[in-house]
Amino acid sequence: MGTCGIAAGARKILQAIMQEVESRRLDVLVTQTGCIGMCQNEPLLDVQLPGGPRITYGNVAVKDVPRIIASHVMGGRVVEDLAIAQFAEGKLEVENVPRYDELDFYRKQHRIALANCGHIDPESIDEYIAAGGYTACTKALTEMTPEEVIAEVKLAGLRGRGGAGFPTGLKWELTRRTPSDKKYIICNADEGDPGAFMDRSILEGDPHRVIEGMIIGGYAIGADEGYIYIRAEYPLAIKRLEMALKQARERGFLGTDICGSGFSFDLHIKKGAGAFVCGEETALMASIEGKRGMPRPKPPFPSVSGLWGKPTNINNVETFANVAEVIRGGAEQFRSIGTEGSTGTKVFALTGKIANTGLVEVPMGMSLKEVIYGIGGGLPSGAELKAVQIGGPSGGCIPAELLDLPIDYESLQEVGAMMGSGGMVVMDQSTCMVDVARFFLRFTQQESCGKCTPCREGTKRMLEILDRICSAQGREGDLELLEELGQHIIDTSLCQLGGSAPNPVLSTLRYFRDEYEAHIRDKRCPADVCAGMSAPYEIDTESCIGCGLCARLCPVGAVSGERRKPHRIDGDTCISCGACAEKCPVHAIAQGA
Repeated sequence: MGTCGIAAGARKILQAIMQEVESRRLDVLVTQTGCIGMCQNEPLLDVQLPGGPRITYGNVAVKDVPRIIASHVMGGRVVEDLAIAQFAEGKLEVENVPRYDELDFYRKQHRIALANCGHIDPESIDEYIAAGGYTACTKALTEMTPEEVIAEVKLAGLRGRGGAGFPTGLKWELTRRTPSDKKYIICNADEGDPGAFMDRSILEGDPHRVIEGMIIGGYAIGADEGYIYIRAEYPLAIKRLEMALKQARERGFLGTDICGSGFSFDLHIKKGAGAFVCGEETALMASIEGKRGMPRPKPPFPSVSGLWGKPTNINNVETFANVAEVIRGGAEQFRSIGTEGSTGTKVFALTGKIANTGLVEVPMGMSLKEVIYGIGGGLPSGAELKAVQIGGPSGGCIPAELLDLPIDYESLQEVGAMMGSGGMVVMDQSTCMVDVARFFLRFTQQESCGKCTPCREGTKRMLEILDRICSAQGREGDLELLEELGQHIIDTSLCQLGGSAPNPVLSTLRYFRDEYEAHIRDKRCPADVCAGMSAPYEIDTESCIGCGLCARLCPVGAVSGERRKPHRIDGDTCISCGACAEKCPVHAIAQGA
């Protein structure tokens, strides 16, 4: 089980399964896997009988468990109205249940980093080994020199999956060339972007894959020690990492003389306190050293002077999750996927106004349109797409007219966005782009460490302007001032948190300037989102049943009325948030003219 499944009720499903198994005295194996990516169908339950296909049941409720156990596990009859897919894997297929490779959500995906997620027990090293795990590590340590490993990674074209896409092999080479008696390798698992859960899912679903990648990386650069820096808010990922490290040591994949190669290497877990700035590599290292997580100027770069002043290499979770595939299958096979400049695949957390939310892994070069409509199923109820926010708070908003844009590092940068860690938020016409820019800027402003003036003061001034604009107090010249401030912050900030903080504002100004102008000149929010610019909500007294739900939900106390009698909304107090209308059971609330 992954965090998404647990949040949807998977623990209750597991408990119900165990009760059925015990009460019926069934001789079955009950195990767990990580997230397979279909968040919209959680909780998921797989059943596989000897010689038969693996059947996946979706949106399983506790009441469904006895029926599935009785019909499928005991009777061999698939519960077709609950089944959503099957893994036939060469076995006899079940009619009326689509194969996974027939589902739009999976058909166009190409899974490398997520290959084992949802298929193996993440707490079992034996299942990882049975799926080919640690063969790449063994090959690298016993058949290749460190220079040959680096050359293979460079030839594969693997680029960092956590930010700007710096070539992984080149980073390793720079660290290896720096002479030192001690070197470190670090996995950056400090995933702090709003709406991003790629790294968490990989660590929860396949921790050994990341460990194997780090062993290979440590061997390549000449490090005998490494750290996995992970935020403490990921307790399940930490638990499984701890188990995986213990198992790897017991099997001889960590420790002294690994695989009889003479290479010794070990890993430690460092829990972060949740500061977004600690995703920046120099702040991350300061945190490991026990200092306050704050960036420092570069150069020197970590490859020369990193953790405790020693040469250090830092990559993120998804980057390390690709390394074993490069070594095992070869560089040519890896670079056959994706584009010339952006090889391989990229994992995205597909969220927002999208039919199929979840984790997807697609070849680089696939268009945004294909991801959103071909895999994500488009927007619910046929809503019209307005924009896609990609790259988290450091990324940018891409308008609907650019949906044919291929997903690669250079193409995204050209339109004012960035790959980032892989958050992809879909927005429809009900979204105010000024408010979106304000949301992301508020996040980065609050997360600023305050060390450098451009980030500390500049983002605060930009946020003040956006607050004014969204409160019908914008004035002529604000947009030009936002652009000027934003560029100064990009040019002069100490680290990339500040250097990329203005991106959501600048990209929305670039593509949705008319919305900003409507806020300033017409004192109107075209999406009817910004408080003070939207008409207040009103209650149809003839339809109101007096349930009082709207009064309980209103954040400003604008709703009044006695129970079981029609309520009313004070138009002067209403902030037009829409919470009441969204939850009204009889749809008696609507926005006034």
